Amino acid sequence: MEDQTLFSPAFRSSSSVRMLSLFMPSMTVILTSFWDTMKIILKHMKIDSFWCWLESFGFQKVSSPKPNNLKIHQSASMTPTSVNYHFTRQCNYKCGFCFHTAKTSFVLPLEEAKKGLTLLKGAGMEKINFSGGEPFLQERGHFLGKMVQFCKQELKLPSVSIVSNGSLITERWFKLYGEYLDILAVSCDSFDEDVNKMIGRGQGNKNHVEKLMKIRTWCQEYNVAFKINSVINRFNMDEDMSEEIAKINPMRWKVFQCLIIDGENCGEDALRHAETFVIGKAEFNNFLNRHKDIKCLVPESNEQMRDSYLILDEYMRFLDCRNGRKDPSKSIMDVGVENAIKFSGFDEKMFFKRGGKYVWSKADLKLDW
Repeated sequence: MEDQTLFSPAFRSSSSVRMLSLFMPSMTVILTSFWDTMKIILKHMKIDSFWCWLESFGFQKVSSPKPNNLKIHQSASMTPTSVNYHFTRQCNYKCGFCFHTAKTSFVLPLEEAKKGLTLLKGAGMEKINFSGGEPFLQERGHFLGKMVQFCKQELKLPSVSIVSNGSLITERWFKLYGEYLDILAVSCDSFDEDVNKMIGRGQGNKNHVEKLMKIRTWCQEYNVAFKINSVINRFNMDEDMSEEIAKINPMRWKVFQCLIIDGENCGEDALRHAETFVIGKAEFNNFLNRHKDIKCLVPESNEQMRDSYLILDEYMRFLDCRNGRKDPSKSIMDVGVENAIKFSGFDEKMFFKRGGKYVWSKADLKLDW
C-alpha cells in the first residue's frame, strides 16, 4: 500500500477531490446569487438582453448579422442635431408617392414620447421636427401640441417644427400652442387643384390651396415661420409655381425629387406604388431652372435627401435608408440614443452640405411678413 504522505500523488489527488467537493456548493450559491441580482438590474434598466447590458459598458459581441442586415455607422460618435420624429403613420390623404405609409397604427403614449425626447435632448438635439403620416390626426392635434409645448417649454429646444398636409389645422390650435412652435411646413405640390387631386393630396371637396393660404395668414398672426414642401413628380414637373411662391413668400420652399423607398412606395408589400410618379435628374433640374430666381428655394435631389435625415419612427427607432428601404435600429427607449444612432445610416456631411443647419429658431428669424 502506498504511503500517503503530504507530498505523495495519492494524497494530493484525494485532497483535491475533497477541496473541490467543498468548493462547488459555494460556487453554485455565489453564481445563483449573482444571476438573481443581474435579473433584477436588467429588469430595472428595461434592457432586453444580457449582451445589451454589457454593450452599455463598452463590450462588443461578435455574432452573425441580424436578419435585416443592419450595418453599423463608421463614425465614432454622432450628435442628433436635427431629428425628424414620425410619431404616427396614419394619414387622411392618399398621396401616391408617399414614402412613410400607414403600415402600423401605433403611437407611443405621450409620457413615453416625452422620455424619448428628453433622451434626444440629452444627446445634443437642437431641433425636433414632428411629422407623420399626418401629425394633426392624433387627438385633433392636441397630442402634437402637447409635445410641441414640452419641447419648447421644458426641454427649451432652440427649434420646434411640424410638417403637415394642413387639412386639419385650426386657428384654435395656434391660440393654444402657436407660441411654442418655430416653423410650420405645409406640403403643397401644385397650385392647380386638379393636379393635387390626381396626386392624392386632398380629401372630399376641400380645397388644398385655399387652406394653405389660410394657414399662411394664421402663421403671420401668431408669429410662426411658414414653410412649403413640394414633391416634384410626373404630374407637376412642368408647372411654373413662381408667381404663387413669390406671393406667399415662405421662409423656405423645400423642393424634393420624388423618392422611391422599397416597402413603402414600391415593392410587393408596399401600400403605395410611386413608379408612375418618378422623374429623372434632368427633369428635376428643369423644374429647378424654371424657378431659379426664387430666393427661398431649397432643392433636394434623391442623392441629397436619402441619407441626410435622422428619421425616428413611431417606436423611436432610427431608420436606415442606405439600401433603398427603411431598416430600423433598436429603439432609443431600449438601448439609448448613442447605441441606436450607430444604425441610422445618417450622412452627417450631406446633412450640412444640403443646408440642413440653418437659422431655425423664430427668436433669431426676422420674419418678413
